[in-house]
Amino acid sequence: MGPTDGRRLLRVMPPLRQYTRAPFIAFQWETSQQLRDARRVACAGLASGSPCGFPWVGSLMKKTLIRLLALCGALVLLVAADKSPRWEILFNGKDTSAWRSFRGSGFPAKGWVVENGSLRCVSKGGGGDLVTREQYQDFELTFDWKVAPGANSGVMYRVREDQSAPYMTGPEYQVLDDAKHGDGRNPKTSASALYALIAANEAKKLKPVGEWNEGRILLVGTQLEHWLNGSRVVAVDLGSAETRDMIAKSKFKDWSGFGRQPSGHICLQDHGDDVWFRNIRIRRVEKP
Repeated sequence: MGPTDGRRLLRVMPPLRQYTRAPFIAFQWETSQQLRDARRVACAGLASGSPCGFPWVGSLMKKTLIRLLALCGALVLLVAADKSPRWEILFNGKDTSAWRSFRGSGFPAKGWVVENGSLRCVSKGGGGDLVTREQYQDFELTFDWKVAPGANSGVMYRVREDQSAPYMTGPEYQVLDDAKHGDGRNPKTSASALYALIAANEAKKLKPVGEWNEGRILLVGTQLEHWLNGSRVVAVDLGSAETRDMIAKSKFKDWSGFGRQPSGHICLQDHGDDVWFRNIRIRRVEKP
């Protein structure tokens, strides 16, 4: 057994990035094969009586060990990820089965269409607001969105259906053309704001109209975050005295259940304008 065996062992161990994309079972099988190969080489070295039990020392051995350690580390990460909350796909570019009309039983026959892998709210289409069939308590929601010039929409959460409109119970992530819609002149009603309550901070970077933005909402207990294009732009405790006082002085003051629901539906708003959503997914989050 000599250096050529070490090179052969390296050849049977592909780069780590290959495993980060592979299914867990395939990863586990491949890794176990390589570990068995490494053990055979080590045992042969010990039997030969060579120093340290290996017939070669140096950079080749270091590379082998580094790659084995990296593979084991990746395995640990995959096992941990397998135990984390799973993402639920709410819209994959084709399937609308996760959605229905607000206070309705099925997907609307008009006003919302699947178009080029996105879910489009058609201007003046009369489709009404969409809600998820499932309800969510603590969650992380990610979605891409874009608007037509001058368009307005929103994503609401913890929406209940015991009121006549989603905005009576569900806070809103504002979706807007800041440049051409009147709401864009007020930071508290501009894109990514907690609508009519808290403006996005200075980290806000909005894409031009017609380009896709990446939205993210994280809500655990009463701790809320809005994200836009990779930056956190809103962070607030919905249950704090300051926030409750703010709501009591806002347009939502007459709706006692606003922002107080422990769980509810995700809602995509039909505001009568052309708006597109895609890559919508959610995962339930456990409180720490």
